[in-house]
Amino acid sequence: MSSLAWRKLADPRLLVAAGLIVFQYWILRHPQQPLFERPVHLILVLFLVFLWFPCTLERLPVWARRGVDGLVLAAVAAVALYLWVALPRFETRIDNVSPVFWWDVVFGIVLVLLLLEAVRRTVGWILLGVIVGFLLYGAFGFVIPGRAGFRGFGLEEYIEILTMTTSGILGVTTETSVNFVFYFVVFGVVYAGIGGGQLFIDLAMRMVGTSKGGSAKVAIVGSSLMGTISGSAVANVTATGVFSIPLMRRAGMSAEEAGATEAIASTGGQLMPPVMGVAAFVMAELLSIPYQQVALAGVIPALAYYAALYISADLQARKSGIGTLTRADIGEAPALLVRLHLLVPPVLLIVLLFLDLSAQLAVTYATLACFPIAFVRRENHIDAEGLLEMVRGTGRQMAEIAVPIAAIGIIIAVAIQSNVALKFASGVISAGGGTIFGSLLLVVFGCIIMGMGLPTVAAYIIGAVLYVPALRDLGVPLLGAHFFVMYYCVLSMVTPPVALASYAAAGLAHASPMTTGLIAFRMSFVAFLVPFAFVLDPGLLMQAPLWASLVASAGLLLSTAVWAIGIVGYCVRPLAWGDRILLMACAIVAIVAPTVSLTWLGAMLIGVGFLALNAFWPRFTSATLVMRRTASAGGAPARGEDR
Repeated sequence: MSSLAWRKLADPRLLVAAGLIVFQYWILRHPQQPLFERPVHLILVLFLVFLWFPCTLERLPVWARRGVDGLVLAAVAAVALYLWVALPRFETRIDNVSPVFWWDVVFGIVLVLLLLEAVRRTVGWILLGVIVGFLLYGAFGFVIPGRAGFRGFGLEEYIEILTMTTSGILGVTTETSVNFVFYFVVFGVVYAGIGGGQLFIDLAMRMVGTSKGGSAKVAIVGSSLMGTISGSAVANVTATGVFSIPLMRRAGMSAEEAGATEAIASTGGQLMPPVMGVAAFVMAELLSIPYQQVALAGVIPALAYYAALYISADLQARKSGIGTLTRADIGEAPALLVRLHLLVPPVLLIVLLFLDLSAQLAVTYATLACFPIAFVRRENHIDAEGLLEMVRGTGRQMAEIAVPIAAIGIIIAVAIQSNVALKFASGVISAGGGTIFGSLLLVVFGCIIMGMGLPTVAAYIIGAVLYVPALRDLGVPLLGAHFFVMYYCVLSMVTPPVALASYAAAGLAHASPMTTGLIAFRMSFVAFLVPFAFVLDPGLLMQAPLWASLVASAGLLLSTAVWAIGIVGYCVRPLAWGDRILLMACAIVAIVAPTVSLTWLGAMLIGVGFLALNAFWPRFTSATLVMRRTASAGGAPARGEDR
């Protein structure tokens, strides 16, 4: 083995990542107490964060930065030793009864500070500010007058809640990271490593590459397929954008439009079963239901989201005349038939999930299936270097994901223990006038604002704690309330001023991040109404008989298409604003009205009937009447009129 290979093997990041992998699969085979599994997982991830993201304060000399990193790693090691000694006591102590010793307080404070610094290094200042705000509220809530205040926590009580029980840092969010997120991250890394991600891109090229608006459709279809194995919007952008963005640029789209299209398409990957975003795993834990149920409920919302984007891309291409690829633009795509065996792992995952196998075992078997599948063709073989990169990739992704998830446990603990969640819920209902639509609009606004700069999972958990109780009080089903909050928190990934998916896509496109984010947010309007439908009709979340879900799905897809046509303003020919407003009004009514009611049927018939008249009998539509009047008055023919 070469000296370079030995240096790679001696990389501490690789060694810690390997230790995390061994530990996770060991507890999968030999489950342990939560207060053993979660601290070990958290400590290993903290080591990975500080190894992958060293101190970068430029005003400090290099030796000082290295000294800071050394002290931080030593502090993590000290907390690890403390937890190892204290774990037997943690597992037998009684909350609020057993004593909290001074060393518990000291090491608890150190753990919280380490976690905050890890959040700053991985996510940035915004989430850190939110967490610190909740920490200060828990400590000084007694000085706040009125209903917003509460008695506050004493120091020992505070440390006990946050670090010594399953109510804080070691609570439901870290449990999600231990039990679900890790195994799906490994699957995504391994499957991409054997060429599965490239297969999805090539499939999208073959399916829609030469259709009208094919460049944008490749991004949409490719990102939706990639979303089935990767629940990260930024990872999805990186994997598909390096290919789709140059295609869109060659087809005539601006750099900002190309980046925005990839950003909004990749963002939907967090809604795409079977591997939805981290927020979906947290949802399963918060609701105490199998992840399979969450994944099944997410099928129709995800299809509606991508159908809206696909229709919009097609209409925009027909309206503007750009975005379509030729065979020369696409080039010679690698053969697909000889690579279809790479579909076995994701198909196996879906089958095992629907056979009610636990999510951890299902994704583990799918991951194991990747290795023999990789050796079917020489091009996909996994060598030692590739295996080491998979281990490193797993470690880095877990460092970026697990620490923010664990830190959000602080927010949950403070919000629940201080009762601020219920107070906030009553405030939302009051501000919404006590109506479901008023409250839903406030929740939408809150999720979008809150998600600016926060990872989706962070925005979703805060939204679930603050907004779901209000929606429940208004009669919204629990699953529908959680999906409603998660959907709009997902859209916040493309909402400026801090839109992580848009910024990643802008970097690949060499475009303005702010302009790319604004265009992507505008594009999201075509899918903006989908959550209102599944809040009002549980059948769209598979919470009704199959026939009712199918009827509701067909209605949602049709009304979404009508809405998209109204937003874009094109159907066979450009539409006047009056026509567009009529179509959008019909779509809104069809989405919010009870499925198969007279109001629902009437809105559908008017919208579809108008489109049919516009396509086949244009002289009866207002846009054509305006153009004819203009022409008869001696003006030039309006755009879209036959010459």
